[in-house]
Amino acid sequence: MSGTRRTVAVALGSNLGDRAAALDFAIGRLATLLDGLRVSSFYESAPEGPGLAGQPSYLNAVAVGSSGQPARSLLSALLHIERDFGRERPYPSAPRTLDLDLILAGDEVIESEDLTLPHPRFRTRLFVLDPLAQLAPHLLDPVTGETIARLAEQERERRAK
Repeated sequence: MSGTRRTVAVALGSNLGDRAAALDFAIGRLATLLDGLRVSSFYESAPEGPGLAGQPSYLNAVAVGSSGQPARSLLSALLHIERDFGRERPYPSAPRTLDLDLILAGDEVIESEDLTLPHPRFRTRLFVLDPLAQLAPHLLDPVTGETIARLAEQERERRAK
């Protein structure tokens, strides 16, 4: 896949320390990794998922750009950015100074031990879908064939039931 340029979407989040500074740091680094980088507004969200009750709120955003790098290289670069900002992983679902998730890399679908693309939980996370829809509402999920805007609408409908 190396060399084939495609749209890449990255979710950014932080719920420890100066959250806006963490996202700004990541955006600066992502600008060197992804061409034509665009960044959503920042969104405040409550932690979602098991074991997260009582954690501080997250500040989230999504960045979209293009890259010809293989998905595993992109993932490695994201992990380096997290580490460079001081991210530690003391236990699963621990609060994060910076969390970067590779959401989409064009139409790539990967299921392996170290990487799943598209991100396995992005379709149920409005804190990813809403900012992604702000930037790229017509971007397609290669698994479902749905647009990001439609996925966000479906998730809102599901939550309203």
